[in-house]
Amino acid sequence: MKSFDDRQKAFEAEFKRDQELVFRIVARRNRLLGLWAAERMGLPAGEPAEAYAKTVVSADFEAPGDDDVVRKVTGDLAAGGVAATEAEVRAELARVGEEARRQLTGR
Repeated sequence: MKSFDDRQKAFEAEFKRDQELVFRIVARRNRLLGLWAAERMGLPAGEPAEAYAKTVVSADFEAPGDDDVVRKVTGDLAAGGVAATEAEVRAELARVGEEARRQLTGR
């Protein structure tokens, strides 16, 4: 029985690590999307762009899924006079998602 308990604990630990990694990747992805949108809106690099990126990361906590982030960025771009479709924002979200995964996992 001890080996079964050890194996179960190992699976639980692996699951926890995987979930934490997914959370970190999504947060990094949203930050990168925020920096992309900040650049498109003409916000200065540095603190103003980082501050905006944090609002994009925070927007992800409103509802499950990516719709809240896409809606925020699309709306902010439109309010800033930048033409961007939802499809364009989703494509950038996918691109920066891969970049975030590479940054955090090295693959």
